[in-house]
Amino acid sequence: MEIEWSSSWDMDDEYEKLIRRMNPPRVVIDNGACNNATVIRVDSANKHGILLEVVQVLTDLNLIITKAYISSDGGWFMDVFNVTDREGNKLKDEGILDYIRKVTPISSNTLIVFSFPFLSLEHTHLTFEVPLQSLGADSYFVPTLRRSVGVEASTDYTSIELTGTDRPGLLSEVCAVLTDLKCSVVNGEVWTHNTRAAAVMHVTDEETGSAITDPQRLSKIKQRLCNVLKGNNKARGAKTVVSLGSTHTERRLHQMMFADRDYERSLDDATPDETLRPNVMVVNLYDKDYSVVTIRSKDRPKLLFDTVCTLTDMQYVVFHANIDAEGPEAIQEYYIRHIDGSPVNSEAERQRVIQCLEAAIERRVSEGLKLELCTTDRVGLLSDVTRIFRENSLSVTRAEVTTRAGKALNTFYVRDAAGNPVDAKTIESIREAIGQAILRVKGNSENLKSPPQESPTRFLFGGLFKSRSFSNFGLVRSYS
Repeated sequence: MEIEWSSSWDMDDEYEKLIRRMNPPRVVIDNGACNNATVIRVDSANKHGILLEVVQVLTDLNLIITKAYISSDGGWFMDVFNVTDREGNKLKDEGILDYIRKVTPISSNTLIVFSFPFLSLEHTHLTFEVPLQSLGADSYFVPTLRRSVGVEASTDYTSIELTGTDRPGLLSEVCAVLTDLKCSVVNGEVWTHNTRAAAVMHVTDEETGSAITDPQRLSKIKQRLCNVLKGNNKARGAKTVVSLGSTHTERRLHQMMFADRDYERSLDDATPDETLRPNVMVVNLYDKDYSVVTIRSKDRPKLLFDTVCTLTDMQYVVFHANIDAEGPEAIQEYYIRHIDGSPVNSEAERQRVIQCLEAAIERRVSEGLKLELCTTDRVGLLSDVTRIFRENSLSVTRAEVTTRAGKALNTFYVRDAAGNPVDAKTIESIREAIGQAILRVKGNSENLKSPPQESPTRFLFGGLFKSRSFSNFGLVRSYS
């Protein structure tokens, strides 16, 4: 009889799988433990990437993490998070419970205890058993880095990933190409940082409303978009690749910009206000073989996700962490090692960790005036809006594009072409053109400036959105 012996690596891998199945995640959510936040505790067998998965679940539910304690020494992982909703209140929305009930099937293996105020009784506890899908015993985290322009088809839409050199009017040119190629943008997000731009756009065929799957058409879309993204930058032009598999949109944006090395700065590069930059320090604890990363920065939603995402993609493991974001400043402290078990072991590596974490935080910083567009969706809407921005010398620094039930819900952060605050009368003229109720100014007015004279574009686009023929206004430019 012939006996086959498994390698040590295979046996260790099977042992880890067995431990995870025997010890599925236990999530306890308690509203009575803290006066001003809901406390979430996660206990699970440890694996690389599980911290990111937990943080991603919380941020995708639009929860604000005000405090966190993380420990994963040995084979066990334990997190404690203090979270609130966007208004700073404890979690009381029954819709969150309903969402979890509908999305995840009932299981007797994973216990989740929810302690939500119910019927105005502060300490009423609702207890039921539900597995948290993204933390399941069989889930695996596999980091992926893909290239500049990728096209990926799903059943409902085609996902297009773009990276290139940022410049004023780039988003307008990209949207013009997509409109010219009969593509409708149903969802999308655009980030810019350190002269680089990245976007993930979900598009459908204009006529059928379904995903675009024809290889020749996809090839044409990629070629045209690459020509736009290359611009005049010969050294860092766009590349094309067809993507396989799908990932989280904001995760992909971090991965794309990291792969595009947006963290690299020349000595001449400087942010307009250095005081706004995060303070990142990395020191080694030689007696413990840890590197300690300390981050101080202005707090904002999803800050923890951005830093954990970058550490994970850089192949670092977080063994312990303390997070405090209860005030205007967030303080994050991570005890890390590289996935091979070593701490940061050179000055070059230390500087790279600092630069990459600074970039991760800065990418989502919303520089510019926030404009929200809400109107009935139609073919070419995004192309027309971004063209108006460009023709009024506005540059889009970040954008979120969403369509729901026939409505376009878009958010733009804009500056003038030189990166300065926007002329207030220019904004008003654009709002008159689009419609005061359709395009609204949000956030801090410090990104507006008032010129001494009348803006020459005040009536240039008057009544444009109100006209039935708006969709046919002008000629859609072709970029080849």
